[in-house]
Amino acid sequence: MGMMDFVRSSYDLGEEFTNTRCQTKSIENLMHDYWISPDGVLYLIDYSYTADFVELKEGDDGYDERLGGLFNFVWIPNGTHGKVRPHMITDYVDIYPETWDGEWKDWPVCRIHFKCGKLVDYEILTKINK
Repeated sequence: MGMMDFVRSSYDLGEEFTNTRCQTKSIENLMHDYWISPDGVLYLIDYSYTADFVELKEGDDGYDERLGGLFNFVWIPNGTHGKVRPHMITDYVDIYPETWDGEWKDWPVCRIHFKCGKLVDYEILTKINK
């Protein structure tokens, strides 16, 4: 399958794509999170440095003695907030809902045209006619 990015849109793209988690392989494929604002601007949500990778010691909650010291680590939020910044892409981006109950050929795809990070136009397709 490979990696993909995730997009959540507050811009009205129709029922299947608005205010729901969607996937795309059209941007960077690095499991980044993006948000399309109500006015159509694409933003990258950056969670870098918002948690610390901490080793669990024997007796700590979550410590698993079967793993020994090798895999007893957890991510702990450190109070730092993430950053949201415009993503100045000029390209066509295909997004599709993360989950779909219908046939593969009917899976909806929204092809969005961004110019300098601003939504210019979009169309709703299906996987079969993409």
